Amino acid sequence: MIDWLLLVVPGLIWGASFLFIAEGLNAIGPAGVTFVRILVGFAALSLVPAARKPIVRSDWKGVIWLGILWFALPLSMFPFAEQRVSSALTGMLNGATALFTAAVASALARKLPSRGVATGLGVGLLGAILVAWPSVNESASSLEGVLLILVALVAYGFALSIARPLQQRNGALPVIWRALAVALLLTAPLGLPDLLKAHWTPVPFFSLLALGALGTCVAQVLVTIAAGRLGATKASATTFLIPPVALVLGVAVRGEHVALLSVAGGIVCVAGAWIIRQAQTAH
Repeated sequence: MIDWLLLVVPGLIWGASFLFIAEGLNAIGPAGVTFVRILVGFAALSLVPAARKPIVRSDWKGVIWLGILWFALPLSMFPFAEQRVSSALTGMLNGATALFTAAVASALARKLPSRGVATGLGVGLLGAILVAWPSVNESASSLEGVLLILVALVAYGFALSIARPLQQRNGALPVIWRALAVALLLTAPLGLPDLLKAHWTPVPFFSLLALGALGTCVAQVLVTIAAGRLGATKASATTFLIPPVALVLGVAVRGEHVALLSVAGGIVCVAGAWIIRQAQTAH
């Protein structure tokens, strides 16, 4: 039962994050959403003793890159994207993260992916195109939103390749905590002015509190525990929940319209990620 909760809860939290972003934008600008999210997440993770353990000094360069590529850059892209496309679409496209991670890993290793991974990449790419296609055809603004999401996913691909050896040497939480500190400094110049101009009401306030405390702290802690109990590959299965949760919440809570082609694409995209995961497990 505990193992199932460790897999399900992070996926539910991260799937709901796109709804929280959309609600937060009703009170504060996109740069402020990112800054508040990172600030709350960093503060919450500071309360976890394991996160404050020291790391190897020579790994700080990698941590700085993680602060940029895992947090500051992608977390800045999503609020700007959600000014142009729906929270449901943003969450569904997030299902392509595994595709970009596999593609970047192959590029960095300077070798072609295995047949199974290549098949998953092809299926997932088709799914991502289907998800984005209806929105891309709507307006130039929607196309900009999709491109911003793709920038975030490319950043995630590089970040996860960098993070793996750092976390193996130092533990996941100490690396994440320090990367959040770097991201906090990087997002402050644009985030603080937005924060000072914010007009808070209860829903946006508690949405961003949940976004930071749950999405940027609690989910990370739970995935770290899951990886220790089940292995990193099984723990990563929680990400399969992100697209459907984002879709359901966007439609049910915000009344967002999502084209059936996008829904079908989301399913195909997750299938591609599953194929990649199975191929990597076989190796």
